[in-house]
Amino acid sequence: MTSKMRLYLHRMHQLDSNVCVAVNHTSRYKLVRDGFRMVSRLGDGVFWYVLMTTILLIKGSDGLVPVLHMGLAGLSGTLLYKWLKGKTLRPRPYEVRQDIWLTGTPLDKFSFPSGHTLHAVVFSTVAITYYPQLSIVLLPFTLMVGLSRVVLGLHYPSDVLAGALIGVTLAMLSFLVI
Repeated sequence: MTSKMRLYLHRMHQLDSNVCVAVNHTSRYKLVRDGFRMVSRLGDGVFWYVLMTTILLIKGSDGLVPVLHMGLAGLSGTLLYKWLKGKTLRPRPYEVRQDIWLTGTPLDKFSFPSGHTLHAVVFSTVAITYYPQLSIVLLPFTLMVGLSRVVLGLHYPSDVLAGALIGVTLAMLSFLVI
């Protein structure tokens, strides 16, 4: 690796880390902290299970293919992100920087990529493809899930961006299979 490349990567890491601190410090406000804790908790799966159940209740058997599609794409996301976390072993921001405030509960040890964001993007992309009218709810919620992970001190912005890119890629690839 050239010295220019090393310098570029160092600067990108510094930017990622500094943005992480700035966004994380918004958690000093109780309303922000509590709101993003709730969003993050819903993003643990609760929101997506309720969405899939609601689709089945409203659409009946017509909702079966979209719900199964969401479930299979989500399962693929789980397998991939767990494998990636085991390979990259990136520590969470609060473990590296003393000025990151942990205000959420980590579900596992490592940071890269953000599984919450990956799943939010996978589920939203698949659901919106079948039901575009859901975008008014799913797009803002998905953005909030990704932001919550940085606000709570659990992920760097690059973890969230990687999770989103992986999520949209998996969702798009899933349409080639289903």
